[in-house]
Amino acid sequence: MINHTMIVSFDHPLPTAELDQYLTDIERVMLDSDLVRSVAVRRHLPVPGEEAIPALIATAIVQVAVADTDALAKAFAAPGMHEVIDHWQSRHPYRVAWANHEPLA
Repeated sequence: MINHTMIVSFDHPLPTAELDQYLTDIERVMLDSDLVRSVAVRRHLPVPGEEAIPALIATAIVQVAVADTDALAKAFAAPGMHEVIDHWQSRHPYRVAWANHEPLA
């Protein structure tokens, strides 16, 4: 099994309802692909002073568990995936860093 952990960083703060909808949309499109074993989405928990660090600071974390790299590639090519990504990128630009790894626990 592989976990695909994404650190999502929006260019500007999002209203709570907008971020909730983004997380719901990403979770739904991943689960609808029938290629993932699980999806977990969470908000970043800010720590005072972190904005002074020159790094990509998360707005949210998305973790997707898949059987293997083939399933991961197919999940990101699944119907609706690019529409969701394009929709959110056009409304609220964001950057993503990710890591593919074995389960941590």
